[in-house]
Amino acid sequence: MTHPSNSGVAIDLGSDTSTRPTAAMLAAMVAAPVGDEQLGEDPTTSALNERVADLLGKEAAVFLPSGTMCNQIALVLHTRPGDEVICAASAHVYGSEGAGVAVLGGALIQPIACARGIFDADQLSAAVRRPKMRAPRSRLVVMEQTSNRGGGAIWPLATIERVAARAREHGLAVHMDGARLLNACVAAGVSAADFARPFDTAWVDFSKGLGCPVGAVLAGPRAFIEEAWVWKHRLGGALRQSGVLAAACLHALDHHVERLAIDHENARVFAERAAAIPGIRIDPPEVETNIVFLDVSGTGMDAGVISARLREAGVRIMVEGPTRMRAVTHLDVSRAAVERAADMLARSVTAAAA
Repeated sequence: MTHPSNSGVAIDLGSDTSTRPTAAMLAAMVAAPVGDEQLGEDPTTSALNERVADLLGKEAAVFLPSGTMCNQIALVLHTRPGDEVICAASAHVYGSEGAGVAVLGGALIQPIACARGIFDADQLSAAVRRPKMRAPRSRLVVMEQTSNRGGGAIWPLATIERVAARAREHGLAVHMDGARLLNACVAAGVSAADFARPFDTAWVDFSKGLGCPVGAVLAGPRAFIEEAWVWKHRLGGALRQSGVLAAACLHALDHHVERLAIDHENARVFAERAAAIPGIRIDPPEVETNIVFLDVSGTGMDAGVISARLREAGVRIMVEGPTRMRAVTHLDVSRAAVERAADMLARSVTAAAA
């Protein structure tokens, strides 16, 4: 089912963060038993933390307001001022978190230029600095599952294992940005615990494809998570009666995981239809999960102009650059809706060419 948003957008392919709670999820939130989370007295939040720790095969976990906070707390705890974090050049921690690790932890980021946001063990070794007193110290490797700017590409488990093993040879810690981890699990047929096993710390997001209004859960060794609680409070992440939010996450784990396959199929349908429009190319061409990047340079039109025309027709597709756009499928967008969005895209482009 497709729901119009308050912005007047009938078909919102801007991001899977556009999802809204279903009626069943809202009912679970209303019925949730709650208490003061900071005192360890919110039973629903505690249940969520235990469940995600088990899901990811870690000792403990902590519920946080956002995935960005998960990343920032993890990066600060894994590094010291002057250290360096290694990640893909397209990684969220590098380009989309306000340089948080530099501001909060005094660490630098060393980006690796790589296809689809996935690098291999040799690329990692090339990025690791030799210890010198006048150079930053390589300390942490981050892998983003799935790779957002890589078009929703899935890090293969074998690649993760090789990169993590090489990281340990260099004495580095390994962290997973699990913003769309469960998309990868459903598409690849690999459990979350198997994907998370090579990592020291990992987290899973609930406010994207799983359809929750707020929240992510960071997991790792018990001592690490105890320190994460300190940073949670320090960053203003104390949530008090957070069970109303944790209940949405528990509902999503029960009801919204397997259906992610529908979003993946809808993304492929949209990509196939968009690729048939003269002047539009899917880049990268592989659509593995729920993210589609469009190269509209062949149309001779600016992506912003196309986006504006789509908005007039009630369709939102995000602008990523002068000739680049991004569409993301999710549970609020049906097959019929993505087909209509592709039709509106074709009209927006062909009308200008006429």
